[in-house]
Amino acid sequence: MLVWPPLVVLVISEEPKQIHQKVAKSSRYIYGVHRSIKNKNLIMAAYEKNRGGSSVEDAEMQSLFTDDSPREKKRNFPNQPIKGLALALLLASIAFIFFSFSNQSSKWFLFRCQRPYSSTAAPSTSAPVTLSNNRPPNSNYTPQKKSITNISHILFGIGGSAKTWKDRKHYSELWWKAGIMRGFVWLDEDPTSTSTSTSTSTTQQSSWPPASPPYRVSKQPDSRFNQPAVRIARIVLESFRLGLPNVRWFVMGDDDTVFFAHNLVSVLSKYDHRQMYYVGGNSESVEQDVMHSYGMAFGGGGFAISYALAAELHNKLDGCIGRYSNLYGSDERIMACLSEIGVPLTPELGFHQVDIREDPYGLLAAHPLAPLVSLHHLDAVNPLFPTKTQLESLKKLISAYEADPGRTLQQSFCHDHKRNWSVSLSWAYTVQIYPYLMSARDLGIAFRTFKTWRSWSDGPFTFNTRPISADPCVRPLVYFLDHVTNKKNNNNNNNNNDHETLSTYRRHVADSSKFCERKDYHAALAVNVVNVTAPKMERDEWEKAPRRQCCEILNGNSSSDGADQPRVLHIKISRCE
Repeated sequence: MLVWPPLVVLVISEEPKQIHQKVAKSSRYIYGVHRSIKNKNLIMAAYEKNRGGSSVEDAEMQSLFTDDSPREKKRNFPNQPIKGLALALLLASIAFIFFSFSNQSSKWFLFRCQRPYSSTAAPSTSAPVTLSNNRPPNSNYTPQKKSITNISHILFGIGGSAKTWKDRKHYSELWWKAGIMRGFVWLDEDPTSTSTSTSTSTTQQSSWPPASPPYRVSKQPDSRFNQPAVRIARIVLESFRLGLPNVRWFVMGDDDTVFFAHNLVSVLSKYDHRQMYYVGGNSESVEQDVMHSYGMAFGGGGFAISYALAAELHNKLDGCIGRYSNLYGSDERIMACLSEIGVPLTPELGFHQVDIREDPYGLLAAHPLAPLVSLHHLDAVNPLFPTKTQLESLKKLISAYEADPGRTLQQSFCHDHKRNWSVSLSWAYTVQIYPYLMSARDLGIAFRTFKTWRSWSDGPFTFNTRPISADPCVRPLVYFLDHVTNKKNNNNNNNNNDHETLSTYRRHVADSSKFCERKDYHAALAVNVVNVTAPKMERDEWEKAPRRQCCEILNGNSSSDGADQPRVLHIKISRCE
């Protein structure tokens, strides 16, 4: 059923003035008739109340209201205006139906829904957007067709401080590729400004490290934005207003965040940047998620905002920030503002806030089935590799990651039923050999080698953990990555899948380690080196339904007494069959 107001009739009709006159005239007449009937009723009521006269008087009184003369009938029933009004209503109805089903826009329909944002056109540049080149943000960005996302489509925004950058720059310099990546470190002040040394009373000019990402100084329009959390929250806004072309994703991180950019691209390629997406990860510690929000992407682990969402956010963020001054960090304020827009978090398990203390080994040895995207809080945990500093550990991990980015930290299981062994490996990090059989379910649960972030307790965490037994006959033998080399198959094709990697792991013996005296354990102790052969992961692997890959022990025919036990264990990773 079509419902339309009388106003439409007047606007769409061919002769609005004539119809207006007829309607006004008819309205005045109806109003007069109404008053006449009302007066008649009052007079009749008074007459009935005080009636005492003759029947003649009654007849005369009735005749006042029952004159059936043709003249009165014509006056009381104005047929001509009624017919005109009915005709006008009929014409207006036909016109209204025609316009309702027409595909063309009509200037008469004043109240229309706003057209949703389309990335094929530049967003509105109404205040407060101001650009030095007088062009709208990303005015060159017109992706009519969705092509494959690559690293050039990502704009990084790193929150930092001019005073602390020299102590944290090594984290960004580990992954930043000048000339390939785009982005800026957003600082609170210019780091190259002239400063006076109080100890020497001399003036010195500092220079920006050439291996670091380029920097920008955050703008502070008014006193509301002096708080560090607010300043960092506005990095999304300031990055968008730069108006750089062909930006699909705005990726935020801290100055101590280590990104694995190839895997970041793999993750973001799954999503349409022309839609509103907010991608990131939670904290590992439940206490942190409860305190802040399970629906928030923790900023240290990094998060990504699609171009479409940034276009929606950039004119709302400054007004929104003031409503959430009670919130703690920049990431929490961003989440609150996105909640007003109605966009939830799209969680990805490869973003790691690393809200844990002590040893991260258990977390990295049982990495979820997702590409490794980021690591954070690396100053607050033990080095990833024993006997090395954290910086040396990260260089080692990144060197292996560059050989096969998508496979980094991916866990595989295999069993040797003749020797009753179970093997778990986290590619490019560690191998564990259990001299007994374990289920895949148990092997996939992380060792609890760490504590919660705030209370330093044994949990809870957002994933399952298991304790490390004090019994040396229950604990696995642990091997850490030594190096990774590229190995090409016999095929001459240049396809990426025709290449393999050979990663080598050596057994680590802690100073306080106790050895199991069981005979079956001695056979496993004879293995000093584990070599793992694996095909390089295909680019589109993470666009498919996730499935853990399997491994196979190649030299698994030795006897269980250890007499001919090899010192090198050979393992091959492949797709499960």
